[in-house]
Amino acid sequence: MSPHGERWTRDRVLALAPDEASRAAGGRLATAGRWSETGAGGGAVWGMCEGGDGTRYGTVVDLDGPAFQCSCPSRKFPCKHTLGLLLRWAGDEAGEPARPGDGPAAGGEPPPWAAGWLAARRERSDRPPGGAGAGGPGADGSEADGAGAAAPSRAPADPEAARRRAARRMQRIAAGATELEQRLEDLLHSGLAAAGSAVGAASRTGADDPGGGRGSWEETAARMVDAQAPGLASRVRELGAIAASGPDWPSRLLEECALLHLLDQGFLGIDRLPPPLAATVRARVGLTTDAADVRSDPETVTIRDRWLVLAQQDGAEGPLTTRRIFLRGERTGRMALHRSFGGAHRPLEVSLPPGLLLDADLAYYPGARPLRVALGEQYAPAAPGPVPAGCGIDAALAAYGHALRDDPWLDAWPVVLADVTPIPGGAGGGWQLADADGESALPLDPRCLGRPALWQLAAISGGAPVTVFGECGHRGFLPLTVWDPAPVSLSP
Repeated sequence: MSPHGERWTRDRVLALAPDEASRAAGGRLATAGRWSETGAGGGAVWGMCEGGDGTRYGTVVDLDGPAFQCSCPSRKFPCKHTLGLLLRWAGDEAGEPARPGDGPAAGGEPPPWAAGWLAARRERSDRPPGGAGAGGPGADGSEADGAGAAAPSRAPADPEAARRRAARRMQRIAAGATELEQRLEDLLHSGLAAAGSAVGAASRTGADDPGGGRGSWEETAARMVDAQAPGLASRVRELGAIAASGPDWPSRLLEECALLHLLDQGFLGIDRLPPPLAATVRARVGLTTDAADVRSDPETVTIRDRWLVLAQQDGAEGPLTTRRIFLRGERTGRMALHRSFGGAHRPLEVSLPPGLLLDADLAYYPGARPLRVALGEQYAPAAPGPVPAGCGIDAALAAYGHALRDDPWLDAWPVVLADVTPIPGGAGGGWQLADADGESALPLDPRCLGRPALWQLAAISGGAPVTVFGECGHRGFLPLTVWDPAPVSLSP
């Protein structure tokens, strides 16, 4: 049994899966006779699974996070062994407990390999086993972004040396921004058409494109990385992908150049900006803030609410696995985004499937339009929540417009749409979400065209209005979760 008196349902377990292949593999492991040393108790489930080559993998789950640990080499979190173990422990589709002997038995003490990980995790999060505290710290690149509001800020051993390092980095970024300004000026002097011509010539000859094509932008992006400005580097790469990329590309290239110029100038004059806007500019160029520092800063806006989990989305950024969890406050109505990063040896520990209601503190990162949060203290176990209230298309567009006013570099804003119907497009795409009254329609983001998510959405709707959560931006609406009435994560 769980520490809160009941097992999870299979749907709740499967909602944790990073993709459909993991769901299928976990289902196979749930019925395979490869498990030993299984057990459940104290807010945890554990077991040892034998792989096809005879290798044994130790798997343990802290149910209060939930958080996972498995000795297998998989980069997916949770891995198939974790899903298989949880499915063996979970109830069936009707919510009935698993039959005795079907899965990990309740009671008993975890073996040393599981107990050691559980003890270390709970010591970090400063909570007793099986209690209602929050999940342990996740991995966020240089930022440990997890639970535990009492977690101390990790002050540097030598504050003066840290100050000098920060000053040197600011100087490097300023030099990179100045160089980038010259690059943009050169582009405008030579004309946008030159960028398209360079891309076309390089694609025909296979040669490098020093005259403004993708290779030239990649070189500029590499120089921004050298300047320790990864945010600038990412935007420069986007410029290289726009040239000669389709109809009206010069207009799109000019728009992105203008935004990049605005960001450069904002950083070069950052001392003259209001503090919230200065924080946004620092974040956009790639300067990060440690989550522990966000939680401990007396000026941080920390809000306790019952937060409904709207979506959990995993992706990849180079060698890292990324996870975005969207939440909305029941009382405040505020949107929040929790981001974490994991690698081969740093699993993504914070996992919150859509539909859960979390009574917790969220600490907002500083910014002109705060959205990102660090997870603080959790006051009660997460429980299933209601179908969220939503708005119409006109209100969603207005919400994005208001957010864009504060943060001009914002690509999209999270919104819940109520009573919208998916309208499939023709052979050329063009899917839309239409209001129930038929007065307004919102195009879907072209990035999701051709993906299973669209047909999932159409199948669940069946031509009837549904509630959908996603991101509303200049590309259109990107659907992430639909309620039927339980939440269903749409495939990427």
